[in-house]
Amino acid sequence: MNTQSNRERYSVEIHGIVQGVGFRPYVYGLALRHNISGWVLNSAIGVLIEIEGKAEHCAAFLRDLQPQAPRLARVDDIIVKPIALKGGRGFAIRRSRGGEKRTLISPDIGICAACLADIRDPQNRRYCYPFTNCTNCGPRFTIIRDLPYDRALTTMADFPLCDSCREEYLDPKNRRFHAQPNACADCGPRLIYADWKDGEGQGRPLELARRQIATGGIVAVKGIGGYHLVCDAKNEQACAELRRRKYRWDKPFAVMLPDSAAVRRYCCLSGAEEELLTSQRRPIVILEQLVDGEKVADAVSPGNQTLGVMLPYTPLHYLLIEGFEALVMTSANYADEPIIYEDEAAAALLHSRSDAAGVDALPRLADALLSHNRAIYRRCDDSVMLCVAENPLFIRRSRGWAPQPLQINDCGRNILALGGEQKNTFCLTRGNEAFLSQHIGDLDNPAIYTVFKQEIDFYTKMFDSEPQLIVHDLHPQYLSTLYAATEIGSLPKLVVQHHQAHFASVLAEHHLSGPAIGLIFDGTGYGEDGCLWGGEVLVGDSAGSRRAAHLLYTPLPGGERAIDEPWRMAMSCLFAAYGEEELELQAPAGLLGSDWRLLLQAMNAGVNAPLTSGMGRLFDAVAALAGIGRYVNYEGQAAVMLEQAIDVTATGAYHMELSEQNGVSLIDWRPLIRELMTDLRRGAAIGEIAARFHRGLAAFCAEMCLRLRGDSGLNTVALSGGCWQNRFLLDACRKTLTELGFQVYFNSQTPINDGGIAYGQAAVAAAKVQKGEI
Repeated sequence: MNTQSNRERYSVEIHGIVQGVGFRPYVYGLALRHNISGWVLNSAIGVLIEIEGKAEHCAAFLRDLQPQAPRLARVDDIIVKPIALKGGRGFAIRRSRGGEKRTLISPDIGICAACLADIRDPQNRRYCYPFTNCTNCGPRFTIIRDLPYDRALTTMADFPLCDSCREEYLDPKNRRFHAQPNACADCGPRLIYADWKDGEGQGRPLELARRQIATGGIVAVKGIGGYHLVCDAKNEQACAELRRRKYRWDKPFAVMLPDSAAVRRYCCLSGAEEELLTSQRRPIVILEQLVDGEKVADAVSPGNQTLGVMLPYTPLHYLLIEGFEALVMTSANYADEPIIYEDEAAAALLHSRSDAAGVDALPRLADALLSHNRAIYRRCDDSVMLCVAENPLFIRRSRGWAPQPLQINDCGRNILALGGEQKNTFCLTRGNEAFLSQHIGDLDNPAIYTVFKQEIDFYTKMFDSEPQLIVHDLHPQYLSTLYAATEIGSLPKLVVQHHQAHFASVLAEHHLSGPAIGLIFDGTGYGEDGCLWGGEVLVGDSAGSRRAAHLLYTPLPGGERAIDEPWRMAMSCLFAAYGEEELELQAPAGLLGSDWRLLLQAMNAGVNAPLTSGMGRLFDAVAALAGIGRYVNYEGQAAVMLEQAIDVTATGAYHMELSEQNGVSLIDWRPLIRELMTDLRRGAAIGEIAARFHRGLAAFCAEMCLRLRGDSGLNTVALSGGCWQNRFLLDACRKTLTELGFQVYFNSQTPINDGGIAYGQAAVAAAKVQKGEI
């Protein structure tokens, strides 16, 4: 009798996020359950398996392989091939292989419930150990040096396993089986404390740090992707001092609260918001503060009705927050600089920074340092999200998501899209995978531009994807454009206009191939006519679009300075609405700066007054006219204040008009300005003005889409651009358009602001290649 007649052997190749998520031990256990022999290993292309057994056992194994996979895994592709029988008994986990890199890297994942229970159990050997992790949680992306994902290729290579940890590491039934960052107090990383007066402290580092925070100090705490500056969020003096040291006068700080129950004492919390907060990705979620709820210090989020909240996501966070109601957790950096992640740079936070003449130019950022000796290999900021009608929306896509790829059409070329100048991310494609980088920052800062170049080098190496096509913005002076011109060489290059990239990012996310209407609203993007666009209505697809309508151009007095001084845009809009003779008469008291006449002369002469159609600038003008944002300290502040001023009980809406010019509809906002000024003169409340402005925009969006549907039959609308971070506007527009029968889409996997530009650029390039246009 032939005992081999019912036996089969297969090779199995699995692509996706299958390393660092407990996939090999899962395969091992599945093989034992189905009486399968063979082996599994990590390779640079993914997980490789060979199985052998009775035909029905092999079939059951292959049937269960994907549906029962670990929840942190993402299986993109399984390739199964029959191969010759080899015999043998048992199932083994073999040593990893190198080779061509096709696997994916898991994002950093927040602590799991089992590890949290370990650090809280006095009988557990990891009681209060701040670096506890397992295959279901812990650092991944920020500690990996190369693929495949093995301890020797991470920053944990410096910590040989003790006997107890090694036993766990080698036990297929243990949840720490092949957990690469596995460690304990005997063999793993340790905490280090130092303060600005005495250097390294004597005593328990965690207790010393807690004491420093409790007495009003600011502590730089080393996290997963960098250092945070931490202080007691209930201590007004400490929070104000942190603002002074960071030169961050108004922009809100994020706070860490211990759990969901604590969050509900401070903020409104919907089901979708709680799901985001408690997920292992652990983003900062922007929540509405309760009117009669508990309060953090005023200096945490001055004049703001929202609060950026996150829950602890590392063992150290849980240990640190014990005894505190709320902690400020903000990136350890001076304003506009990259987050600090290297220990030497962090140590410098304890000292003031001198300028070239030896004068103390910047104060010390921290009073003390709570660090450790596990190196961070890649910096990675916290992700930031909000929810609109239970729909999650990215403000920043970084820790917890990067470098997990998005889907994109495979055009047969590796694309490197360089993104925008602000909130920069870049995007590298490989087949149908689009690797959108973690948050980089604003490239006009030299330190951030250096990070940008370093991260591009890392991604191309890590994902073994040498770019074959470079995509950059139309703006000739962007540093990303300069990078394409000076650092790339002779590779083919494609220029993509800013708002087309926004438009394409939505279409690509939602796999929309046909033509659509795009309502693309933001502050600034370089236009094809050399003007500064930003209030754009586009019609087309990912490969290209036409500008169907835009806000009426108006000068930007003083150029970019007008972004920091919105009264300038208010002056420009008043001039457009009333003319020079009535401008001073119409201007609200206190609006016009002392140099307004000189500005007006320069504006009329076209000197340092570029034309803009930016929707963000219209928000600035309205806020300044209403008296709530004539000078600002961070991007979008005036628009935030205007949204938060809305009186939802107010009725009515301001109006805009359409006119045609050379086949393009001009959206004339001057009637809106005149109606607003009439309301101001009759003493209307700011909340009423804010409500009428927002409702007027939503109504006009609906009118514009109805007109375009009548002309072209288009029923799909894509919303993108930083102005759509305004929850009231997005929800009002979405509801109105949906009630009118439109299919409405907006960014949900990429930031709706300029952080999603790179993905849109890559989508444009892929579409053009597929159409044979490049």
